[in-house]
Amino acid sequence: MNSAAAEPEIKELGVHDCWRYLRSTSLCRIAFSDGESVENYPVNFVATNGTLLIRTGEGTKLAALSERKTVAVEADGMNQYGTIAWSVILKGHAVVVTDAEETQDAMDAGLSPWQPGQKNVLIRITPGEISGRRFVIAAPTHWWPPREPSAD
Repeated sequence: MNSAAAEPEIKELGVHDCWRYLRSTSLCRIAFSDGESVENYPVNFVATNGTLLIRTGEGTKLAALSERKTVAVEADGMNQYGTIAWSVILKGHAVVVTDAEETQDAMDAGLSPWQPGQKNVLIRITPGEISGRRFVIAAPTHWWPPREPSAD
């Protein structure tokens, strides 16, 4: 038996591959410290010009993300066959965008809110660090030890 096949292959992703995967999806989680707690929200985004853009409305995220707040963003996905998964983590700073040209950049990139309501605030996340990995998903038989048949 080939023992190498039993272990999932993990590949660290370079910066260009990380961006390629980020451009392939539109959903991530954004995490940041808010006082003594950590907040974590799912958001839709678009990757453009080496940054991530999200839209939000007035409320918790906006209040916490003002003034170059340090954030972590994680996006994950898998290939169409469900055999290879990837994960990208971007750490950086979030700023509220007020420049008309940058707002137009977001509109041109196709960033639209998923939920109804006022989502007219644009936030740009500029990365300080980006990393990722890709790996073969282990077969379910590798997750759990074999069970003995039940004695009925």
